[in-house]
Amino acid sequence: MDDTAVGAIRTALSERFGEDLAVDPALPGLDELARIAGHCSHRRYLPRPVAPELLRLLCAAALSAPSKSDLQQCDIVIVSDAAIRKAIAATIADMSWIEAAPAFLVFVANGERLPLLARLRGKPFLNDHLDAFFNAAVDAGIVLGNFVRAAEAVGLGCCPISAIRDHPGVVDDLLRLPRRAVPVAGLCLGWPAGPGEISPRLSLGTTVIENAYSERDLAAEIDAYDRRRAQLRPYRRQRNLARWGQAPSYGWSEDKARQYAEPTRGDFGNFVRGKGFCLD
Repeated sequence: MDDTAVGAIRTALSERFGEDLAVDPALPGLDELARIAGHCSHRRYLPRPVAPELLRLLCAAALSAPSKSDLQQCDIVIVSDAAIRKAIAATIADMSWIEAAPAFLVFVANGERLPLLARLRGKPFLNDHLDAFFNAAVDAGIVLGNFVRAAEAVGLGCCPISAIRDHPGVVDDLLRLPRRAVPVAGLCLGWPAGPGEISPRLSLGTTVIENAYSERDLAAEIDAYDRRRAQLRPYRRQRNLARWGQAPSYGWSEDKARQYAEPTRGDFGNFVRGKGFCLD
């Protein structure tokens, strides 16, 4: 029995979800559960490199993740060239940690190999539609999650960067991605310079569904989450004051509503089509 791990899990999940969860002290793997429950993003790093052999080990662990039908449609690009990383960072505002992190990676949804297999084995490729892109993108997301889990297990800190999709053509050119290969997310990686902070999430009552969805007061659930989050981690600044003004009460719902009131990545579908994927 590991009372320390049990306490860490319950404390982290209580802060995250606002719920006291039962944890059986006889469960195996409690230390790993404690690491997962206590996940934090890190944006400040010690000036200590991540050894190339460790990066390769973490990539191998990450790519051991489940893959749809064993299609293996995720690649990981280790961006060790400072000029390439600087050029990627230049497309993303207000994220200095991209250049400051000891290591930076890009996770790629690669659908190039599947039609190649069809050609090599003289078979028709009859599933060239939206699901093909979806499968590759989901594979990349699963591998990204597995990488974060592996990195945190050895004491590293991570910060995923979805903003590389803001200018995917630039990333595509810099990394010389093949046809039917699309950048899904970047990842900053390094030894944390300090403790992270747990991000409160929507309640499990909102996001864990048994059997089927039913009638609910989702607005009230979101309002309760806004209040709980404001007590734990209030927003330090409000988005786009010039357009929306100063809100007397600024929570998660207001922040996300403002974020998605601004158009972004409207041409991403055209980029994906241009890479050879069919989205119909």
